[in-house]
This record gives sequence, structure tokens and C-alpha cells, in this order.
Amino acid sequence: MTTLSGGAALDLSAAGSAAAATAVCNKFCDARDPGLSGQDRQPVTVTLQSRSITLHFDDTDAMGWASITKGAAGDEVWLDRSMDGGRTWASGSKLGDTSVPAGNTGWRTLMYNVDDWNTQGVGALRACGQVAGSIACTGWARTTWNAGDRRTAAATALMMSFDRTTKLFGGNGWWTSANALTAIIDNARVSGMGSYKYTIADTHNKNINAQGGNFTNEYLDDTGWWGLAWVDAYDMTGDSRYLATARADADHMYANWNSTCGGGVRWNTNGNYKNAITNELFLSLTSALHNRIAGDTSYLNKAKDEWAWFQKSGMINGDHMINDGLADSCANNGQTAWTYNQGVVLGGLTELYRATGDAGLLDSARTLANASTVRLQSAGVLREPGEGDSCTGDGPTFKGAYVRGLGKLNNQLSDHPYASTLSSWANSAYTKDRNTLDQYGPHWAGGNGSSDYGCQASVLDLLNAAG
Repeated sequence: MTTLSGGAALDLSAAGSAAAATAVCNKFCDARDPGLSGQDRQPVTVTLQSRSITLHFDDTDAMGWASITKGAAGDEVWLDRSMDGGRTWASGSKLGDTSVPAGNTGWRTLMYNVDDWNTQGVGALRACGQVAGSIACTGWARTTWNAGDRRTAAATALMMSFDRTTKLFGGNGWWTSANALTAIIDNARVSGMGSYKYTIADTHNKNINAQGGNFTNEYLDDTGWWGLAWVDAYDMTGDSRYLATARADADHMYANWNSTCGGGVRWNTNGNYKNAITNELFLSLTSALHNRIAGDTSYLNKAKDEWAWFQKSGMINGDHMINDGLADSCANNGQTAWTYNQGVVLGGLTELYRATGDAGLLDSARTLANASTVRLQSAGVLREPGEGDSCTGDGPTFKGAYVRGLGKLNNQLSDHPYASTLSSWANSAYTKDRNTLDQYGPHWAGGNGSSDYGCQASVLDLLNAAG
């Protein structure tokens, strides 16, 4: 017998007898008696007509249940379970759906699993109740399983956007999926939590023959993002097939180096636009490959040629900021200095320094980083030029690439000059831009905005870099 707050002694053995359409079994199967739980954490509550509807968790067993208190007979309570971060759930399933019996003022459901470990389902629960036709639900939340600190919690929230069919984030994100995968791999390295390393092989196996094959297509910056992701995968696993894919990506990019504006990799195979991000990625990728291939000179020479051309191209303006690219006249086109244009080059110069030992490369990187950390900061945090409230599309991924590059440079420099900046930005995002499911929005200083995998990957990059 168990007594709920405000209620009479209840026999809960029959509570929540309605089971899910498809029961999930992990350590225990769905529909377990909460009386068997050794823990009761209550992360979220909502009020409906004076009733309290509460979500409860047993973090040890990774299960949850719902309760309603201060109510009356006939009040209904149930759980919803989502495997995509609360975007969708099994409509009508109402896990554990039950009603307060006559003579009582409170009731609770049975326990249900948050995740489905057998199908790589990364889940979330919310508690819902209905009183006289009105319905209210708590926010979505989950147990601390794979979410024991702010970095792993953010990684787990990002994994809720990993499509288990396409093996891409957001269902069909292409270059943005490369960045999200990189954030997941980096998190496994810095946090020590390897639960999501399966995404590496899953993504590679499923998509190796997509588009142009080997993660290439007509956009050379897309190819560069994937190449760097596979370098990261190689570092994590030691599996040479990922290094081979990264080499194929670099070779595809080099095949699109031409003499327009004196050199550089073109942005698209159907034109000759020379832009910053494509060439920064080529610098990063070729430098990284040299540092991982014994006896290499080819990729090193390509990296040196890239930096020699890039620093004289005119894309770096008088404020030490990097504009988007070059006009047809081969002069700086004055277009937006996106955050990622300021960040990827920092990682590239760091890799090239490791290859050559040329301290001047770090001096150049420091000059660029000093400028961008000041000019791109607003309200105490990094802010994308024209930053909006949406987390969909390409733009929300940019800030992640910036802080990833800044973090690599910061780790390389002996005085770690950007550690406090990264930590401050991370602390702000954590306290001001996060919901109950550890999903983050677009504004690290807080404010309006939705959440999606672009913003989530970017903040995971930030948390990875800040430590």
C-alpha cells in the first residue's frame, strides 16, 4: 500500500493497466510497478485546475511514471513517450492511462522505459492529465541515463534527431549531419561516454554510396565537412576505411582547384566562385590527413599551397575578419563574415602548425581569433550575424564550427587564451537557453527561439570545447 500526497492509501497494483501498443523491454519491461523503484526524482510538474500532474523518474532503471494529486475521482493521468525529442509521439497510446478511483484524490501510472535500447531509440517522457475535458502535460524530460552532466545530456538530446532509417540527423541533413556527427564523436572523446559511437559505422555504411559516393557531391564545402568528420571517426576508432573516405574527399576537392583568382578550390563544380569556407575546409582536411598518414608529402604540400593562396586572396579584411568570398574581379566581395568562416581556419592553422612546427601559423590564428571573439560577441556570447529565432536550415550549424575551431586553437596554445571565453559562453547557454530535455535554442544569451539539431549540434560543440 502506498499513500500519494493529498490522497488516501491506495492499492496501486492495478493502476495504469493500459499498456503501450508495443512494450519496450530494457533492464525491465514496460508496465512495472513504481513501488519496486528505489528512487523518485520529479523533474517537471504542471498544474491543471488545482491538480498537480508530475513526471517521476527512477534514474537507475531508466524508467518513469506519472502521477496526479490534489484531484478527484475520474481525473485521468498517463505518459507520452517520444523517440524524436518531443516532436512526435504515439498518438492515442497514452502509456499507463488510468483514472483516480472513487474515494481517492490521487493516482499514478505504472512505470515505462524512456529509451528503447534494442532499436537505438533515444527517448523522452512527459506526464499528462485530463480533468473535465481539459488536458495539460508537463515538459518533456528524461532520466540521467546517458545524460549525467551537461555535455552528455546535450549529446543525448542531439541523438534524438538522429534518424534511425536514413542514418542522418534531421532525416536528410547532409553537410549539417557531418557537423552533428563530428560533435557526437568529439563528445565521446572529451566526456568518455561512448554510447553513441555506433553512429559512425551506421552513417558510413548507409550513406557511403549516396550522392557522388564517398560523401562527395557538387558542393566542395559539403565534401570538406564530411572529410573532416571521417578524420574524426578515424581518430576515434582507428578504422582505416574512414581515413580512406577522408582521402577520397580531399582528392575530390583538389580536383576542383583551378587557376581562377590565382588558385583555390571552387565552391561548386558548375562554377568558379572562390569562397572562404571551402578553402578553409581544404586547408583543415589536407593538414589533418598529413598528420595521420606516415610519410605523406602530397597532402602537406597541398595544405601549404592553400594557406599561401588564402592569406593573400583578399578574403581576410582589414579588421582581420573573413568575408564570404571573392567577387568576379577576384576582390573581397564584402559579403557577411559568418561565424564559421572565422572558426574553421583556426582549426586548419592549428593542424598545419602540428605538421610544420611553424609558430607563425599560430600567430596568424591568434590574430584572427582575437578579432572574431570581440567582433562576433554580443550580450556576452557569440552571436551569428543576423541570428534569427529558428534552428532549421544551414545557419544554426555555423556557430558550432566556429567554437570547434576556436577550441582546437585554444588547446594548442600554451596560455589557453580563449578558455574563459568558451566557458562563459557555455555557462550562459546552459543557464539561459535550455529546456527540461536539455535542448538548446539559437541564442546563447537566452530569448525566443525553437530548437532543432542545428542549434543542438552547435551547443554541443561549445560544451565540448569549454569542458
